Amino acid sequence: MQIAIIGAGAFGSAVTRAVTSVGHDAVVAARTDEKLTPLAEELGVRTTTSNAEAVTGADAVVLAVPFDDAVEVVSQLGDALRDTIVVDATNPLAADLSGLSVTDTSGAEEIQRANPGARVVKAFNTVFASNQADPQVDGAPLDGFVAGDDAAAKQTVSDLLAAVGYRPIDVGGLPAARHLEGMAFLNIALNATGGWAWQSGWKLVGPTG
Repeated sequence: MQIAIIGAGAFGSAVTRAVTSVGHDAVVAARTDEKLTPLAEELGVRTTTSNAEAVTGADAVVLAVPFDDAVEVVSQLGDALRDTIVVDATNPLAADLSGLSVTDTSGAEEIQRANPGARVVKAFNTVFASNQADPQVDGAPLDGFVAGDDAAAKQTVSDLLAAVGYRPIDVGGLPAARHLEGMAFLNIALNATGGWAWQSGWKLVGPTG
């Protein structure tokens, strides 16, 4: 697949390493070349400061920027994302980090509302950047939770997660992203307040068949 990754910070860079490690082509967009140059030199990926250029011809687009920026990006791109899989990897954190900034909805649903023509799938958001390219803890593969209303889009994202090394778990429609964002916040809060190493991840154990 050709995958456009919007954002070249720690998280976007980690996702880029993950998808290119399993043979996918990636193009990474960021606001300045200063952020893009190290990634281009390390991985040889195409880079651009134009989000519109990045998503042209992409089979999937990964939003790896802060939530508010992600809403703005999908809104501005408009028809350029029509029928395109848009992977929302963001978490809508409150400015004071006391919780989530959305109520009675999810950030993923807000992103879908900002661009109704896109095929939004929630994924990657429950795992820290440090584990994206190697999603395992103590030898156990982390779970890659997936939520979305488009079954085919979810399957494509699940296959991508499995290739990278996750155990994909379909949690249902896009409203289920509300729970995934809560899980992500809890993991962030535990590491921030407990002085943890930002290596923890979620794993559903027990019979699942």
